[in-house]
Amino acid sequence: MSDPAVTVVPGGWAPVAAGLLGLLAVTAAALDGFLTARATGAGPSGLSQPFGEVARLMRQRRRTTVAADRLLWRTGGAGLLVMALLIIVVVPLGEWTLFDLDVGVVWFNAMDVLAWAFVWLTGWGANSAYSLVGGYRFLAHGLAYELPLMFALVAPAVGASSLNLGAIVAAQRGLWFVVWMPVAFVVFCAGILAIAVWGPFSPALGVDVAGGVAAELSGVDRLLFLGGRYALLAAGAAFAVPMFLGGGNGPLLPGWSWALVKTVVLLCGLVWLRRRLPAARPDSFLEAGWLVLLPAALLQDLVVAVVAAERG
Repeated sequence: MSDPAVTVVPGGWAPVAAGLLGLLAVTAAALDGFLTARATGAGPSGLSQPFGEVARLMRQRRRTTVAADRLLWRTGGAGLLVMALLIIVVVPLGEWTLFDLDVGVVWFNAMDVLAWAFVWLTGWGANSAYSLVGGYRFLAHGLAYELPLMFALVAPAVGASSLNLGAIVAAQRGLWFVVWMPVAFVVFCAGILAIAVWGPFSPALGVDVAGGVAAELSGVDRLLFLGGRYALLAAGAAFAVPMFLGGGNGPLLPGWSWALVKTVVLLCGLVWLRRRLPAARPDSFLEAGWLVLLPAALLQDLVVAVVAAERG
């Protein structure tokens, strides 16, 4: 059942949710630009780099490869941004949410599967060898992270005896789930990085294949794809807050403030990890995913189930 403390706001607030997601994505892009500039010695000017890149791509002419399937190609490129919007609408912002789904956890998993389709379509639709290789690399990473991610989502649901995000937040009023579900939290964060083709999961965009799935994207098409990656990082961080970080629970500040603060802190951490973790070869990560992450996530679920049974 839905948590009574969560209030469903009118649908007219949907543009506000989209604007908030956009603001978080811009924050992630600005931080990434600053860290890139700092690593290359360009200084604080990197904060404005994302805005210059947006202006450049808006002016750039859209190129099309020979015999490209334009519908599939552009659907895949813009799909990541749509997917991020569909994730954010079920996330409670303190006491408010747009859609208080009783199966909010399952909803996230359904959206996660869409990433497979959208990234693959971007690689396939361009009719380019480099893009296609990038798409295959993403699918190989997906085979490694998807099952561990699914079982990581199970842990908070079992701990709260509910698939509703409001009920999961309510179950953390005494102790945040991240404290006694650290493995599930780490696996979930790894899943967010993988969905956004970020950090160690960036070989699908590798320079050795001329940019992989994004090799042939230009102009607005490239802008939508890159913006979708930042938006997915932001949406994933926002979803982690009610799942593992207590949602809007916190002293002094109102619930929506705590939810935003936790989201921004986690988002900055995910962006920062981009240059702190080595790229994972798809074949190596596939082995690690099945032999390490999956057993660890299952063991975490077992521990949570035992604790939940004792409490019940």
